[in-house]
Amino acid sequence: MQEIDVLVSEVGPRDGLQSISRIMRTADKLRWISALAAAGVREIEVCSFVPASLLPQMADAAEVVRGAAEIASLRVLALAPNLKGVQAAIAAGANAVTLPVSASRSHSQSNLRKSPEEAMDEVGRICAWRGSLAGGQRFVVEANVATAFGCTMEGPVSEDLVIRMALRLARLGADAVGLSDTTGYANPAQVRRLFSRLRQELGNKVGGAHLHNTRGLGIANALAALEAGVTTLDASQGGIGGCPHAPGATGNIVTEDLVFMLEAMGLRTGINIKKLIDARQIILEALPGEPLYGHLPDAGLTKGFRPASDWGETHE
Repeated sequence: MQEIDVLVSEVGPRDGLQSISRIMRTADKLRWISALAAAGVREIEVCSFVPASLLPQMADAAEVVRGAAEIASLRVLALAPNLKGVQAAIAAGANAVTLPVSASRSHSQSNLRKSPEEAMDEVGRICAWRGSLAGGQRFVVEANVATAFGCTMEGPVSEDLVIRMALRLARLGADAVGLSDTTGYANPAQVRRLFSRLRQELGNKVGGAHLHNTRGLGIANALAALEAGVTTLDASQGGIGGCPHAPGATGNIVTEDLVFMLEAMGLRTGINIKKLIDARQIILEALPGEPLYGHLPDAGLTKGFRPASDWGETHE
């Protein structure tokens, strides 16, 4: 498999779809995931394991994971808020789980019905259960500090608190700890500063950046994260998504725009942009009339554009 410089982790089938009231059929979800994988996307967060009464869009989570796990080239992630959800995700065939822990007390209660401390304790129970499994059954645990850059309910969030929480999550056993701009509050200086602090404290345990484009700063914030040493960036095809438990926090980074920026800069993603844009059609067919975003799909590739994989070994 081709070497890459930045891993673009697609979150549309989870973060995107859970924020849309209409339900995409399971067959269409799997068709979309397959098209993304065929375009070279290596990691997809395909669903979340939560009660169907809360998020009916995710009622088919186990079926989606089982289908996605059949794609040999794909690393399948599932979000889960508790041990029961993690166990279901792993039983279905997920390679890794993402565990959200909010730095905002109000958001944590709204999203997980737990305090931040209780949510961290749950991460500890999940890591302990994983440790009880035979070596070949163990899975990757990725924890994310949500509302790390601010909260629509509480306003500013203490950066010191975010770092303390990240350190505790790593001590509890998380393989990586990332930061999420759940509400679209972040600015580039803040992103660079907080991820730089996180790298100083956690080294190679720093996870990805999950950034929203709510106020138009998503791509700028992604560049700031790159400058701080982050090598995994979340994005959602067509910019769909947000957070149903954070009022007004709509809009993930558009995968197509992010991939174009990275490749234009000479950073290899392993993703074929033309095939990636073609995959948008599946969303339009499955959810007619759903608004999709992105500058690249509208404007097209620049004349003479060459992806970074064509630049040779120097990537300069």
